[in-house]
Amino acid sequence: MGMGLHNSEVKNPVLRWVDQRLPVVTMIQKEYGTFPTPRNFNYFWNFGALAMINLAIMIATGVFLAMNYTPHTAMAFDSVERIMRDVNYGWLIRYVHMNGASMFFIVVYIHIYRGMYYGSYKTPRELLWMLGVVIFLLMMATAFMGYVLPWGQMSFWGATVITNLFSAVPLIGPEIVTWLWGGFSVDNPTLNRFFSLHYLLPFVITGVVFLHVAALHVTGSNNPLGIEPKDKQDTLPFHPYYTIKDSVGIVAYLAVFAFLVFFMPNYLGHPDNYIPANPLSTPAHIVPEWYFLPFYAILRAVPDKLGGVVLMFASILVWFALPWLDTSKVRSMRFRPIARIFLFLWVISFFVLMYVGARPAEQPYVFIGQLATAYYFLWFLVLLPLLGRLEKPLPLPESISRAVLGARAALPGGGPVPAGAAAKPMDKA
Repeated sequence: MGMGLHNSEVKNPVLRWVDQRLPVVTMIQKEYGTFPTPRNFNYFWNFGALAMINLAIMIATGVFLAMNYTPHTAMAFDSVERIMRDVNYGWLIRYVHMNGASMFFIVVYIHIYRGMYYGSYKTPRELLWMLGVVIFLLMMATAFMGYVLPWGQMSFWGATVITNLFSAVPLIGPEIVTWLWGGFSVDNPTLNRFFSLHYLLPFVITGVVFLHVAALHVTGSNNPLGIEPKDKQDTLPFHPYYTIKDSVGIVAYLAVFAFLVFFMPNYLGHPDNYIPANPLSTPAHIVPEWYFLPFYAILRAVPDKLGGVVLMFASILVWFALPWLDTSKVRSMRFRPIARIFLFLWVISFFVLMYVGARPAEQPYVFIGQLATAYYFLWFLVLLPLLGRLEKPLPLPESISRAVLGARAALPGGGPVPAGAAAKPMDKA
């Protein structure tokens, strides 16, 4: 082999020639073929792959939509209507993109919940978790700017309300708002810069996803038991075991996605956004998209404008501190029965906030939102640190293989228990 060439084991001569000079095939085989993965993954571990599939769908459909969209206040609404009516399969591309945003947030919310339930933010995966929070923040910014582009009533007034929140920042607030608008109101410069950023940010998200996956492959994956693999019996190669399992999840996910697109494409949208934007006519009830509603409810829970803005941003920024707020040495909530109950209550409070955010800012919704907001922060700042010190967790299993295979784990290769041998009970998981 020539000097400087990679020692490739690829059999195909063309791929081997490429791999010797740029070992991409070897890297893929190492990171997605033989990569050791805990053998006890459940289907919650599908959602990372689903999020990547969804990101690819959003970028592909977004590129085609951008070819036909006109970022001008006088033509934006009509250009979207032209995409729906005159562009070949434009209706399909737009509905996939529009509902893809909702599906993306559903997948990511479940992915975040899985991380919280199984303690995937704990040592040594703190940076992995923090990169995930960065991805979520970028998703929110991208989705908000994308919602403005159709230039319907809810697009225009949603942009006006949300960007006006920055005016609450002391001293520099009005300057920030003027900079966001590109002028003194939400107008053509605003639409232009939102379109530009909406097109750019998905590629930034892709870069952070690459870092997220790279960090995952350094620390290895967490698992439902929350214990580290001890030997080869605790792991399986990623391919074919988890490529097949992910494929099953992807097929099921795409079936749900297709049902939403073809049978109820406007179910998660707002009817007011099919009315052209009118700065002289304010909608009776301005609401953001459903995936922003919990944070919108937190914003409205505080009578003071600055306090509401601070609390809204704090509701996400507190996730960065989660690895240090959780003082328990046990990762998985499977072994923390008391903390598990309080986590379920936190999830309920999140859905309550989502419901309240869609209601008018009047009683009793404001008071319910304040209670749910109080518990939202109580879980992170008080209950989680205290329970980590006070709760006595259940005993952890000896290893992943013992918990999964029971008596078979003691046999070479984890094979079947011989006839007549008494099977030991599985460790409590």
